[in-house]
Amino acid sequence: MRGYFAIGSERISKPMNLGALMRTANAFGASFVFSINADHRLRAAYQADTSKTAGQVPYYPWENADEMQLPRGCQMVGIELTDDAVMLPTFRHPPQAAYILGPEKGDLSPEIIAKCDHVVKIPTKFCINVSLAGALVMYDRHLSMGGYATRPIMPGGTGGDGKRTDYVPGRDRT
Repeated sequence: MRGYFAIGSERISKPMNLGALMRTANAFGASFVFSINADHRLRAAYQADTSKTAGQVPYYPWENADEMQLPRGCQMVGIELTDDAVMLPTFRHPPQAAYILGPEKGDLSPEIIAKCDHVVKIPTKFCINVSLAGALVMYDRHLSMGGYATRPIMPGGTGGDGKRTDYVPGRDRT
């Protein structure tokens, strides 16, 4: 997979959510993690991060949207349930992206939305946990940009040789 990505949240207030987001970002290979105007009690975030992300992936705690600096060419992707947002399953991820999620109890601010190159929504009936939303976005990026083979038509998977792994010749499957 080419390119890079970062993930962060605006006004995140729960240390365990930030820790879980950091751990998942590390697992999916994020280049950095960030927050904007985070609650100052987030020092406990490292308790939820058993992968010790702080030693592996840079964390940038920006105080406000004006302080935020992304690399040249990096596109900001807001994750928000708005009427005009693109559905995540149909979104083509930019090669260089910084994904930003809203706070636990609220929406992305108008200042952040104005900085976004894209706004994407996860097709759920209502808002979900910020760390879970981040995991879904990173998984979708990984899946859509990872160079995986298309899924088989029938249930089950394929082995390295392309043959179905759930089919055994001569076995009655009833």
